[in-house]
Amino acid sequence: MFGTMTRFNPEVILTASDNLEFLIRIVFAAFLGMLIGIERAKRLKEAGIRTHCIVAMTSAVFMIVSKYAFLDLVAVEGVRGADPARIAAQVVSGISFLGAGIIFKHGKNTVKGLTTAAGIWATAAVGMASGAGLYWVAVAESALLLILQTFLHKHQTGSDMFTEQEISVVLGTKEREDFNRLIEEHECIIDKSSIQKNNDQIEMVLFVRAKNPVTYQEVIDFIHSHSTVTEFNVDTM
Repeated sequence: MFGTMTRFNPEVILTASDNLEFLIRIVFAAFLGMLIGIERAKRLKEAGIRTHCIVAMTSAVFMIVSKYAFLDLVAVEGVRGADPARIAAQVVSGISFLGAGIIFKHGKNTVKGLTTAAGIWATAAVGMASGAGLYWVAVAESALLLILQTFLHKHQTGSDMFTEQEISVVLGTKEREDFNRLIEEHECIIDKSSIQKNNDQIEMVLFVRAKNPVTYQEVIDFIHSHSTVTEFNVDTM
């Protein structure tokens, strides 16, 4: 029985041109993963070029293994319960653990990493398509993914338009109106606030969602133009 099965081993059946084709698929997947990773790296995201390359390349290898590593099981009669496609199926669920590690809660209302995690999941699909030899499917998936990430980043809607910031300031009562005006100019939605008055000074801590985040330069300019401001901190979530 063992001698019969070895006649159908992949290393016996597959030719040099077949293995060259596999190499092309792996390199092709890594290249597409690199293109997706470049877009993420430019936005200083957690998963960059190396992560996307590895995910795409490894997914391609898993797909190749799933399709061609069990030729002996398929060829030999009487083999029951063999399902080579299980390896490819586990890539879809297994990549979710990597994506879950990228997602984290930041601040009160902000969850970071969802887009990057979804991109990792999509990159795995690109790698699997490349490993299966579906080059046009892999190219189409990569192109659509890059277009969506680029376009939707430039044209944000809904909650994506707001940036969560923690603003703490200590100032005189006379500067209160100027500070309120600054908050209004940035179209801030105040989610939580803490205000204390100590003699002629007011201590405020605001948790806001700003359509136009307060910048470092604006903080410096506000401090220079208001002599009673002793503290002004902005933490972007």
